[in-house]
Amino acid sequence: MTMSSRLWRTLRQFVRFGIVGGSGVVVNLAVAVVMHKLHGGTQHGNDPVWPIPGTDFHVRFRHVVWIVAFLVANLWNFQLNRSWTFKSSRHSTWWHEFWPFLAVGSVAAAVGLFILTAFTHPGSAVYLPDPFFNETKGIHSREYWAQLLTIVVTMPINFLVNKVWTFRAVRGHHPELATVPPVPEVVTGTDREIETTGS
Repeated sequence: MTMSSRLWRTLRQFVRFGIVGGSGVVVNLAVAVVMHKLHGGTQHGNDPVWPIPGTDFHVRFRHVVWIVAFLVANLWNFQLNRSWTFKSSRHSTWWHEFWPFLAVGSVAAAVGLFILTAFTHPGSAVYLPDPFFNETKGIHSREYWAQLLTIVVTMPINFLVNKVWTFRAVRGHHPELATVPPVPEVVTGTDREIETTGS
């Protein structure tokens, strides 16, 4: 494969990865909306859920939302990327590729927790400021915008590592799925007579 064809293939995969990621964003945000609604609205996103031992910090409800939404969207994205973006379903089993995909996503999700916190913490340099970002209207919700922006920031990390490792390197470490060999074509005497006659 030439350099230009490899570059084109990577670009095509990145576009497909982005499309899949876009659908995953919808899934992620849908989970976030449902969870916030069930918890009384985004104004409760900063509610402490449990303390972090040895510190004065707490895991907030927004962090729980981020983790649950990530897990649901991660599963969604994996299946679409496996069958469409990287077309790796013929090369390795579902479980062999899912765990590395989950591991890569978990690293990005962990980084995302810090980014999400930065977007929503008043003392942060990248805090999403008032008056535009507030919890009085859903479209201005700081919680939803922070969720969306964090996804966008972490998407390139997901693509690069998944391309290099999950959907390519992993299949080199596991036996390929058994495939049914093609059935050889049997040419009968009648077929040969037809071919000869036809020529």
